[in-house]
Amino acid sequence: MTFNENGLILKEQNIGERDKLVTVLTANHGVLRAFVRGAKAVKSKKQSATSKFCYAKLSLYQGKDSYIIDEAQSIEMFFGLRDSIDALALGEYFLELGFVFSPEEQAAEENLRVILNSLYMLANQKRPPKLLKAITELRLLTLGGYAPNLVACDKCGCFETPTMYFDMEGILYCENCAPATAPFALPLGVVSAMRHIVFSELRDLYNFKLDDALCDELCYVTETYLLRQTGHKFKTLDFYNSVQAL
Repeated sequence: MTFNENGLILKEQNIGERDKLVTVLTANHGVLRAFVRGAKAVKSKKQSATSKFCYAKLSLYQGKDSYIIDEAQSIEMFFGLRDSIDALALGEYFLELGFVFSPEEQAAEENLRVILNSLYMLANQKRPPKLLKAITELRLLTLGGYAPNLVACDKCGCFETPTMYFDMEGILYCENCAPATAPFALPLGVVSAMRHIVFSELRDLYNFKLDDALCDELCYVTETYLLRQTGHKFKTLDFYNSVQAL
């Protein structure tokens, strides 16, 4: 049975001389893999529409062993990502995050929308890249079941003190209750930003600003928390960080 679905191409792999296998993130079916027959032919209309980073309208059907993309029409290519190696590297990382944190063949509408919104804002320079990185990491962690407990101090229930403390188990403490082992002393502005990312409606997710110093702290904490919680080695993150170090 053929069905239509909009999807973001996360990965592509050449198969033989004419075909390729793509990994797609969709709203209704989550992550799925599909063959694109004849995609590498010079006159193929499916070639660009099934390339990595492309958000496309897809017509699919399920063959005996896999999905097949019968038709593909590009919706958005995010061309602005190609303007700098920094943006392209971060965009690659967003795609990997989408792959790791999105379910296979289950609804994943918000995962898709977060990745699409982050790619759009990155490609069009709507928000600072580091802020987009932190937002994407922490929101996808939340969607994946790794949300930290940011409601109040874990010991006394205090909502805020000028400095809060956060450990990599995802627990928040006020300045009066923090154990000596809590590694991160966070300004209240960073805690407020983390709460916004975790709890806000998707339409409001990107509607806040941080100065550079606080953004650097937020970015460091979300990355460290992600790596500690998942134990996953993100090759695209390593590449992005190597580009930033140049």
